[in-house]
Amino acid sequence: MAHHRPDTLAHAPLGREAAYPEHYDAGLLFAIPRAANRAPLGIEEGALPFAGEDEWHAFEVSWLNARGKPLVAVARFRLPADSPNLIESKSWKLYLNSFNQTRVESRQAVIDTLERDLAAAAGAPVAVELFHVDDAALATSRLPGECLDDLDIEVTDYTPSAEHLAIGEESVEETLHSHLLKSNCPVTGQPDWGSVLIRYRGPKLDREALLRYLIGYRQHQDFHEHCVEHIFMDLMARTRPERLLVLARYVRRGGLDISPWRATPGERPPEPLRLARQ
Repeated sequence: MAHHRPDTLAHAPLGREAAYPEHYDAGLLFAIPRAANRAPLGIEEGALPFAGEDEWHAFEVSWLNARGKPLVAVARFRLPADSPNLIESKSWKLYLNSFNQTRVESRQAVIDTLERDLAAAAGAPVAVELFHVDDAALATSRLPGECLDDLDIEVTDYTPSAEHLAIGEESVEETLHSHLLKSNCPVTGQPDWGSVLIRYRGPKLDREALLRYLIGYRQHQDFHEHCVEHIFMDLMARTRPERLLVLARYVRRGGLDISPWRATPGERPPEPLRLARQ
């Protein structure tokens, strides 16, 4: 079933030419209310059926120290899923670029500024970490569980449909993943490539049906965060698991990667987890 997605991007910088920022400007951040895009999925604000975070990595972070020398870092950001807003990615990139010719007294001052500005845009605290570019914490790993991608299936539908999902009578606890996730930017239509992990306990998922369902996002236009919520809600409604975690690791674009996860209470994703494509 198709869901109507309201236009929350009427004034967003996404898809338009934007001047390269020369100096720090927190006003570049563009917040998008989550509620409008959640409503078509039956998600009520204030009564979220999941916990979760949106984890971002920024690979193009730089500023000037007090003496004007450039410093660089990789940043990790964690936005809680219950924040009122998400932040549009192009505006985030422009905001980070506004530090490039800005003198900042210390590394901690950069973190403090990022946390303050991002929290103001998201409407909730945002955790910020800065890493050196060769930090071991950024090493890549592999998704746990069994990969679905070698299943020999026929696919004719490239729009998401929960009707594809099917279960058996056996109850299991397992972790599955696929690297065939693809969705599209909601404005420009550019492809967003990703991997998705599903960990659950409950009626056993038909693996061919699950892979066919995930491939169904191939022509779907939406934000990464809402694609993950869409998958979570469809799985909960159609398969009724006791526990469920849905995590997507999207390939970076514009120096940013986004990895949202949504889960039933008590579930958390494996950490650390960055993939080679990120």
